Amino acid sequence: MHKDYLSREEIARLQEKRFRETVERIFKRSPYYQKKLKEHGIKPVDIRGLADIHLLPFTSKNDLRGQYPFGMAAVSLKKILRLHASSGTTGKPIVSGYTRRDLSVWADAVSRICQMAGVTREDIAQISFGYGLFTGGFGLHYGLEKLGAMVVPFSSGNTERQLSLMQDFHTTVLVSTPSFALYMAEQARELGYDPASFHLRLGLFGGEPCSDLMRQEIEKEWGLKATLNYGLTEVMGPGIAGECSERNGMHLLEDYFYAEIIDPKTGERLPDGEKGELVLTPLTKEAFPVLRYRTGDITRLIDSPCPCGRTGRRMDYITGRSDDMVIVKGVNIFPSQVEEVLSTFPEVSPHYRLVLIRQKGFIKDLEVQVELTPQGFSDSFRELEQLEEKIRSRLRSTLSLGPKVKLMEPKSLERTTGKSRRIVEVEKGELE
Repeated sequence: MHKDYLSREEIARLQEKRFRETVERIFKRSPYYQKKLKEHGIKPVDIRGLADIHLLPFTSKNDLRGQYPFGMAAVSLKKILRLHASSGTTGKPIVSGYTRRDLSVWADAVSRICQMAGVTREDIAQISFGYGLFTGGFGLHYGLEKLGAMVVPFSSGNTERQLSLMQDFHTTVLVSTPSFALYMAEQARELGYDPASFHLRLGLFGGEPCSDLMRQEIEKEWGLKATLNYGLTEVMGPGIAGECSERNGMHLLEDYFYAEIIDPKTGERLPDGEKGELVLTPLTKEAFPVLRYRTGDITRLIDSPCPCGRTGRRMDYITGRSDDMVIVKGVNIFPSQVEEVLSTFPEVSPHYRLVLIRQKGFIKDLEVQVELTPQGFSDSFRELEQLEEKIRSRLRSTLSLGPKVKLMEPKSLERTTGKSRRIVEVEKGELE
């Protein structure tokens, strides 16, 4: 039977088997975990199966960064065929290595995610993720090829050429970040194209959160069906979870990954259905295995059956990150809360920015910069003032805080070919 349709009992047995193999391999071959588990007083006999996983310590991003570049290796470097890494914008990058088997598993996982979304052998898929150390480009590339789709490995950037080839090749599937898909649509219109006249029917979007407003705008511009998928370099890359055609959460590939939800403050495991921080343990990884990796992503697990018939539990959509939460005047704020409010205003675009205003090293205030749509922009100061006050009032109701709101002209906020930057910090007095 196809792995996406195994019974819950079959999934549990497979997870149990692979978890034991992973722990045994780590105890034998990973110098990093040998030392870490010894420091925590954990011996191989203590971990008999998944029922004991709570005894294992968490692995954090800082742990991986501290082992740069090859400290997480559990195999000879001669067996590692490829390296990928995070951007490292806040310090040393996080490196991920892959054996031949790891690469095969990765391609299989991504091909299944693509198939869930609706990609077929008849499709022409244009990859507009960056190639290189970032896992997105190569991850989707080999998964789509394994599925049998035709791949156009364009990478990001050079939007005019992207659009020209997309039209010439009759591309049917777009692979990119959501923000770049919107940027490409804007550029298409400026170049005289109608995005809806292209042959795109499906979008595979990942690499950053995507609000309902952003998804709706992408679909309206391109006339395609937008699907979301999830992955991260530290665990594998794309291919951990993805939407099926029902789009009611992202199916986890539970034969390859074991998921837990914890309270981000206490580290205590939460019951299924409760929202908290996602923790992942890859069950087959050879080169750079990790145990109980704290992703920082806030979500919940969904056990209810999906109409598509796939039996894997689903992840709800990421509502924020434990490390992108900001505290302003004692109030915890996630960007996703702001997005939810802005999505109720047809006058604003999906582009916004949270500006944290610091004074003497402390966050003193928050300004929400909101970009208007061309239709929402008005010459009437009174109308804009009323809209600004409505947004501020609704934000105050949702956030329990009344932030400053600044309406921005259409297309005035920075666009990006990669992940969008939602939060910036300035010193008081630096704002225009």
